[in-house]
Amino acid sequence: MNTSSLRRAIIPGVASIALAASLAACGSSSNNSNSSSTSTDNATGTSTGSPAPVNNSGTLTGGGSTAQGSAQVQWATDFQGKNSGTTINYNQVGSGAGRTSFESGAYSFAGSDAYISKPDEYAAAKKQCNADPIEVPVYVSPIAVVFHLQGITSLKLDGPTIAKIFAGDIKTWNDPAITKQNPGVNLPSTSIQPVHRSDDSGTTQNFTDYLSQAGGGNWKSAASQTWPTTTGLNGSGTSGVVTTAQGTDGSIAYVDASKAGGFGVVSVKVGSQYVAPTAQGASNNLEVSKLDPAAKPDQLIYQVNRTTTDPKNYPLLLVSYAIACPSYSDSGVASLVKNYLTYIVSPAGQTSGSKAAGSAPLPASISTKATQIVSAIK
Repeated sequence: MNTSSLRRAIIPGVASIALAASLAACGSSSNNSNSSSTSTDNATGTSTGSPAPVNNSGTLTGGGSTAQGSAQVQWATDFQGKNSGTTINYNQVGSGAGRTSFESGAYSFAGSDAYISKPDEYAAAKKQCNADPIEVPVYVSPIAVVFHLQGITSLKLDGPTIAKIFAGDIKTWNDPAITKQNPGVNLPSTSIQPVHRSDDSGTTQNFTDYLSQAGGGNWKSAASQTWPTTTGLNGSGTSGVVTTAQGTDGSIAYVDASKAGGFGVVSVKVGSQYVAPTAQGASNNLEVSKLDPAAKPDQLIYQVNRTTTDPKNYPLLLVSYAIACPSYSDSGVASLVKNYLTYIVSPAGQTSGSKAAGSAPLPASISTKATQIVSAIK
């Protein structure tokens, strides 16, 4: 592994919520039914034209990213609905804890807003799998810069100005750097109160990566999962940031766009235009981003382009991954991991999950590549 390569990350939230749903009242297993000449494929939910041969009954346990939470609830519900006797437990413990539990063998797969970047973590995952781990994107969402300022619901800001605000160099909302970009908006002299994550966070890493790349030299720190300064207010997890920012007049924060309700939202300058966070814009940017040079054949890990000048591509986005082994000693676990992840990255799974979470489905080309990787699990 090329450990000199920077593998970037994304984590909103650290709330711990266990998802466990099983199908009682389904009668005999639908996996073995021959009552119809057309069956539903257990992994993808698509018509196959013959009875489904795979029995997915059993329990599968994984966990990690809270950003994936709503989508994972939907994916598990869909998958269990097609596989009688199956239980999917996805524990929303945060990406770091999810990776640790996968590396220890406690989880059969992990959801992570960071692909594995630390050499010691990668070595632990490789030891657990007896091979390089699989890492594929499953969830794409924009990160929104949000604010709480009485009577104002939207603002326009470029990267250098956002960097100066979070560095503490712009201190009031009527600073000329802000008013110049927002003619006609009556900005008050209220003090700016930046709010950041207090816990290690992939959302923080992606946001600081944006500040570092697009901040015009006004952000002095490298991308980091840990907020690099003690200035400003903070909150634990996405929920903590939202609570702190909502309760503070003049606040500004960064959150998964699905949590931006009730805030004013910043449109970020991209090229010559200002672009609001949208799921489609995030998906567009992922599609044109490059694979990390350290990626192995079974890893779709991306270096996101934060300095795009194409207004169709939103530069602040979160790409969250599924991490698994290419093979398992237990054939039942292997079958469940393979078929569950195959459903997740399929067009049907991506459509269902994105509707539930307000995220973006994977671009078709990436969905196809991810399907090829996870469907080879054995």
